[in-house]
Amino acid sequence: MEFKPHAYQAHCIRKIEEIPKVGLFLDMGLGKTVTTLTAVKDLKYNRFEVRKVLVIAPKKVAEGTWTKEKDKWDHTRMLRVSQVLGSQAKRIRALNTPADLYIINRENVAWLVDYYRNAWPFDMVVVDESSSFKSHKSKRFKALASVGGHIGRMVELTGTPSPNGLEDLWAQMYLLDGGERLGKRYTQFRERYFQPDRRGSDGMVYSYEAKPGTQESILQKISDICISMKAEDYLQLPDVTYHQVPVTLDAKAEKAYREMERKMVLDLPEDEEEISVASAAALSNKLLQLANGALYDEDHNVHEIHGCKLEAFLELIESLQGKPALVFYNFQHDRTRILKGLEKTKLRIRELKTTQDEDDWNAGKIDILLTHPASSAYGLNLQQGGNHVVWFGLTWNYELYTQANKRLHRQGQQEKVIIHHLVCAGTRDEDVMKALERKEDVQEWVMQSLKARIKKIKEETR
Repeated sequence: MEFKPHAYQAHCIRKIEEIPKVGLFLDMGLGKTVTTLTAVKDLKYNRFEVRKVLVIAPKKVAEGTWTKEKDKWDHTRMLRVSQVLGSQAKRIRALNTPADLYIINRENVAWLVDYYRNAWPFDMVVVDESSSFKSHKSKRFKALASVGGHIGRMVELTGTPSPNGLEDLWAQMYLLDGGERLGKRYTQFRERYFQPDRRGSDGMVYSYEAKPGTQESILQKISDICISMKAEDYLQLPDVTYHQVPVTLDAKAEKAYREMERKMVLDLPEDEEEISVASAAALSNKLLQLANGALYDEDHNVHEIHGCKLEAFLELIESLQGKPALVFYNFQHDRTRILKGLEKTKLRIRELKTTQDEDDWNAGKIDILLTHPASSAYGLNLQQGGNHVVWFGLTWNYELYTQANKRLHRQGQQEKVIIHHLVCAGTRDEDVMKALERKEDVQEWVMQSLKARIKKIKEETR
């Protein structure tokens, strides 16, 4: 596919190339990955300014997003990617594989720094979701900061650089400028811009609040190396942006999916023409459940197969950094696993059941509003509570899909709506996305795409 950058993307590409260490604070779904890949390719192959590029990302993003995005565009397809993931032996092998980009998950940054010691080879580092480096006490921050002198170029990517307040900015800025703008030490930064808020009876300070004028002062200091894109900056974008989050199955999950898919397909009639709409729908239903991570048996008992999509979902929610999200699930076991997965977060989670839930969402009292599209696709006005929609489980029903999205994308919505889809690579999820993009003849596409899968599997078993 040919990449035709929006004006704001072209602006960001120029800034990445012009500013050696830059923060790109751009909402999710607005093309941070392809923007960065374009700049990387130009810097390496046209300007010859970088040799080895390291990308640090959340685990599921490291597994799928960067490689998939690179392969999507004509101009970046030639970039070689090595995923530094898995066991230590696999990571070391990946590091010794010739490539343009080396992608590692953030949990292994300290290991990577220790592995190379004084022989750090990456002259450019991209930190995807840099807000995960916001703590100056974390091992990953200390490790990356220790090799800052060996890094000539850095790009920090995040939609929300300071989710819990301006204090979150110090560590991220330190990685970019070594403390030049906000102070060499966190204590200096805090003393300059904050004052005690809550104290204990012993005089101990438990929290700090920003001094008057702090936000304006900090933003002015970092504005030369940070690009912050708010809604008004990218008004040329469509009112709705569709964002696919690729999910890569691990080896165990991939094997389980393929074995179950093969078994179900071989149970179908030999003659493809005999496959009824009902049996096609039933098989599709099973395959979509598998992609989501769990399966009902004949007695309606739930069997969990994998947690790959749930893990990607939790990373996505984390990257929204508290921005409200309307989340659609497909099966009841999805709902159960989502609620369980969110238990450890501090987010305000609610299932959409009553008019009070609707009112509380619109009043900003809910962070995650969980619902099934069939029960909330029509009639509800949810546009005042947020602008992010997340599809955990996909639906074939195009009308239901569009009507569900219109709960946020309707008159009164003040921000651009971003619709995220979790799509399991190599599964029925991909067929559903193609069907929804076609917008018509969905029923025919269900049959044709299923028959194509059946034919492929039966040929493999001969």
